[in-house]
Amino acid sequence: MSSEKQKMLAGELYDPLDPELVDMRTRVRELCFELNASRPTDLLQRQEILRQLFGSGGETVALEPPFYCDYGSHIHLGKNVYFNFNCVILDVCEVHIGDHTLIGPGVQIYAATHPLNAAARREKESGKPITIGSDVWIGGGTILCPGITIGDKSVIGAGSIVTRDIPAGVLAVGNPCKVIRELE
Repeated sequence: MSSEKQKMLAGELYDPLDPELVDMRTRVRELCFELNASRPTDLLQRQEILRQLFGSGGETVALEPPFYCDYGSHIHLGKNVYFNFNCVILDVCEVHIGDHTLIGPGVQIYAATHPLNAAARREKESGKPITIGSDVWIGGGTILCPGITIGDKSVIGAGSIVTRDIPAGVLAVGNPCKVIRELE
């Protein structure tokens, strides 16, 4: 039988109150608290927290607190990823972000979702992985919904809600987010 963590990472319905998952979230909330309370001049402390927080890529990430996530260990960053202020990642499934990607302020990345059936929603959650390519720029206030992929070198306009995959090398904006044009 699969553990609740295995179910979660596989995108199946799982119990979010499973003790292992609760312990994992508590650990990450402590790390986020330390990060968000750190002084801007405490660069070594912040870098150590980021190495502990992310599944990979914490060594080269640049991040402006506050920042919040569910598990952290399911977030995998390429080289030199940048997060502006007040970003949230609900990483119940893996979230991959490519090299040199810029995440604007207030961006929310939701790998988490819930059943449409009200009775099931009382006890279970699920998720879908998110992939963001390299050299992507995601404008401030954007929301990325579960299961989407954004291709390399694309730009997502501020305030967009991304509900479907976005191909590589395009400018996409709006609610729902749609491709406006190709980029050079």
